[in-house]
Amino acid sequence: MKAAVVTFPGSNCDRDLAVAFEAAGFAVTRVWHKDSALPAGTDVVGVPGGFSFGDYLRCGAIAAQSPIALAIRAHAARGGYVLGICNGFQVLTEMQLLPGALMRNKGLKFLCRNVNLTVATTQSAYTSAYAKGQSLSVPIAHHDGNYTIDAEGLAALEAEDLVAFRYAQNPNGSMADIAGVLSANRRVLGMMPHPERAVDAQHGGEDGRGLFAGLMGGMALA
Repeated sequence: MKAAVVTFPGSNCDRDLAVAFEAAGFAVTRVWHKDSALPAGTDVVGVPGGFSFGDYLRCGAIAAQSPIALAIRAHAARGGYVLGICNGFQVLTEMQLLPGALMRNKGLKFLCRNVNLTVATTQSAYTSAYAKGQSLSVPIAHHDGNYTIDAEGLAALEAEDLVAFRYAQNPNGSMADIAGVLSANRRVLGMMPHPERAVDAQHGGEDGRGLFAGLMGGMALA
C-alpha cells in the first residue's frame, strides 16, 4: 500500500507521520504543497500537524487553497483514503472534506499533553483494530482544537456513527467531546490528537499503532 504525506510551509509532524506509516508497512512518498498531483497509485494521503502558513487567516485555510489540495479532493472523491491529524484536520474541514470547524480552545491556551480517548466506532479501517469503548492514551498539541458544528450536523454525525474518537475528559471544549470524525464513506478521518506520536514505546506509548495497522489491514481488504 502507498501513502503520500503532504508538507506545507509550517508543517512539523510530516516526518513523524511518514515514520508511522512506514512502521505499519506502507511505502511512503513525501509530497510538497506546490505539487499539482499525487504520486501514481497513492492509496492514502496523510495531511500532517503543524502550523501551515503560520495559521494566518484561519488554521488550515491557506493550505486548503494550495495546488495539492485539488489532487487531494479528487483522490477523496474517487474513494481514496485521507487522514488529517491536528492541523491536517483543520485543513480537511477547510477543504470541506469533513463537516464542522476547529475553533480556539475553550481555555484560550495552547494544550500539549497526553489525553485519554475513547474509541467511539470500529466501523472504519482507521478504528477497526480497536474495540468499541477502548481507552487510548494519545498526545495532543493544539491551540484551535475546539470542534464545533451546528445542531443538525452533530445529529447527523451521531445518527450515522461518524464520530471516530471522543475525549474521556474534554480538554478544549469540543462539542460532544469529539476528538475525531469520519466522512460519510468512512474513508476520510480528521482528528486533533496525534496517533503518529504514539507508535513507539520508547517515545511514551504505542496506542496509536492500531490506527495505522488497522488502516493497512482495512485497505488490503477493500
